[in-house]
Amino acid sequence: MQGVRHCRPLFDDGVRLELSRTTTSPLAIDVEETTETRIQRLISENPVVIFSRLSCCMCHVMKHLLNSIGVHPTVIQLDDHEIPALPAAGDGDGSSMGDGAPAVFIGGERVGGPESLVALHLSGHLVTKLIEAGALGQDSCSQ
Repeated sequence: MQGVRHCRPLFDDGVRLELSRTTTSPLAIDVEETTETRIQRLISENPVVIFSRLSCCMCHVMKHLLNSIGVHPTVIQLDDHEIPALPAAGDGDGSSMGDGAPAVFIGGERVGGPESLVALHLSGHLVTKLIEAGALGQDSCSQ
């Protein structure tokens, strides 16, 4: 996987963060933030975020699909026993929390899991959504 990897504690309960980005700036983690606030901030500050599991082969498929399009998502790598509640689909304000990983967020909006990401790609809407989120340039429409 391309980019720089940093592993730091993300949540107080020992969840680890694996950041895969093309930037060299470290991820700012405010120890005063609640877990829910930290999750919301990560989702809002990054155009594409994947909450992934170590043992999930479909998480690898999601990362590979996005990389093949030219997107290098921020990846939050969770251990199998860690299940943080993530914002539900269509819930930008975090008022209700949905299921845990695997999950993909594009432009701050929960797309869903691997099936939803692949369905979005097969329908021809994934690249458009990635451009709208700022994860791809306008010239990527031809892919």
